[in-house]
Amino acid sequence: MGGNDTTPNDRDEGDAEDSAPSADTGIDLDELSIDDLDGDPSDLADSADPSNSTDSPDSTDSTDSTDSTRTANADESAAVDPSESDTPQGGLFDDLLSGEPIFENKDVLRPSYTPDQLPHRQDQINDMATILVGALRGETPSNILIYGKTGTGKTASAKFVSNELETTSQKYDVPCEVEYINCEVTDTQYRVLAQLANTFIEANERYIESRLASLRGLKERATGGQATLDDTTDESTDTTESTDIAEGTDAVESTDTAGNVEETGETGETEDAANADGDESAHFADEADFDSIAAVENRIDELEADLDAFEPVPMTGWPTDRVYSTFFDAVDYHERVVVIMLDEIDKLVEKSGDDTLYNLSRMNSELDNSRVSIMGISNDLKFTEFLDPRVKSSLGEEEIVFPPYDATQLRDILAARADIAFEPDSLTEDVIPLCAAFAAQEHGDARRALDLLRTAGELAERGQTERVGEDHVRQAQEKIEIDRVVEVVRTLPTQSKVVLFAVILLERNGAQNINTGEVYNIYRRLCDEIDADVLTQRRVTDLISELDMLGIVNAVVVSKGRYGRTKEMNLSVPIDETEAVLTSDSRLGDIEDVQPFVQARFDS
Repeated sequence: MGGNDTTPNDRDEGDAEDSAPSADTGIDLDELSIDDLDGDPSDLADSADPSNSTDSPDSTDSTDSTDSTRTANADESAAVDPSESDTPQGGLFDDLLSGEPIFENKDVLRPSYTPDQLPHRQDQINDMATILVGALRGETPSNILIYGKTGTGKTASAKFVSNELETTSQKYDVPCEVEYINCEVTDTQYRVLAQLANTFIEANERYIESRLASLRGLKERATGGQATLDDTTDESTDTTESTDIAEGTDAVESTDTAGNVEETGETGETEDAANADGDESAHFADEADFDSIAAVENRIDELEADLDAFEPVPMTGWPTDRVYSTFFDAVDYHERVVVIMLDEIDKLVEKSGDDTLYNLSRMNSELDNSRVSIMGISNDLKFTEFLDPRVKSSLGEEEIVFPPYDATQLRDILAARADIAFEPDSLTEDVIPLCAAFAAQEHGDARRALDLLRTAGELAERGQTERVGEDHVRQAQEKIEIDRVVEVVRTLPTQSKVVLFAVILLERNGAQNINTGEVYNIYRRLCDEIDADVLTQRRVTDLISELDMLGIVNAVVVSKGRYGRTKEMNLSVPIDETEAVLTSDSRLGDIEDVQPFVQARFDS
């Protein structure tokens, strides 16, 4: 077509070509720079597009619309005040982290922590060490029974001695191992034997893999051109010595050039390498009796077969005698002395009898390579009265009693732990003496004292105070007491919970000096409501005595003259918290209207 006959459609098609200059504006896009624009760089496209020309009414409307939109957005942005925004400026934990920390290492105050020093338990530690030192001579140590109330340092002392025993055994290259089992958790014969069997199976696998690596290295060097296996052993020893010298030289040079940090790192690596080479040399010395490569290969095949033969014990499903046999074979696989530490040993006897202790205490007569010693820890001084006389005589060869701590000793323990657990100057002067005094009332329980100090620190930290004070200790005492009650009530049997609920309902309705008959009337109706078996009144009286022994109720026997005697009781624990724990039980929580049951007390 001719130049003046261009249609709108043709113009649109021409505008779509990015490289075509605009005939209407006369602007060459190739010569236009970004500095020639007063506004947004996007205006470049607007000026190059005829459809956006200011001569066009549509373009004018579009520009006005854009300007008005920008103005509105600017006004809207200016109207938003950041201080009035609903979005919080800090995160959830920012305020909690803003204060200065009180704790430096809170784990020091937990029961699982084993300190480097145990104040006021040196005599008991020395007694244990004197008994167990025979293990370092390859002898069988005597069995030990450790007695003492909760929180008297029994477990901490036993673990301390065990750690020292294992460390010293490595120092003198004597195979000695200590295995710890908490019988409150692992409380059946099957579980105890299975845990021990699997522990020694894993240890044996590591031992075999180490021996295989040594023998394979020996075989590789022997097939590399040495005349005899003796030559291989001699060469490996020479290589070890030269390696130690070279690595030692490197360590010195690194120290000279890089300073103390390099010295520590390189020296540690050199020592580790020397220890590894020393162990390898020992293995070569053990294998010096092989007279041929075929003998080495036979030994490798035997070890690989042993490794494949180990089968871990499942936590259920095997006959007990098979579990015991697996444990026996695993512990006797190679020469070593084993000390089995059974914490809360009385719990194991209560649930599973003394069969486990009988088997463990008698197995030394059947072992060929290993020796086993038992260390039992118990809170119950009389639990051995329930043991078979044969078990009692063999198990209790040595007995160590841990007496309770007094307030002064508890103060020393808390002071030593507080120096590590808290930041400097975080405790007022009366905190540790008060914690010690409270714990001394609880039969000298160091665990209770540590819990009290830790809880007081946590309360102070939550309150964002700079120091732990006496008020925090008293709040912690109340909190721990409530927590103890909650745990005791939560674990009560259902029948005891129903009896306790009856007492609470009576007290809620103003009853005082509640007697057994009144409790029994409410108890029967509660049992009917939750479809539970109704016990006799004599049995309910026994349950009340158990609640009294736990400190949940305070019951006394009173005489009613010719009407006989009865027990009168009152609640000894916080009523709201106790009722909340009871109603959290699904069966008691279904009771909706308790008033008729309480009314029965006044009708009978």
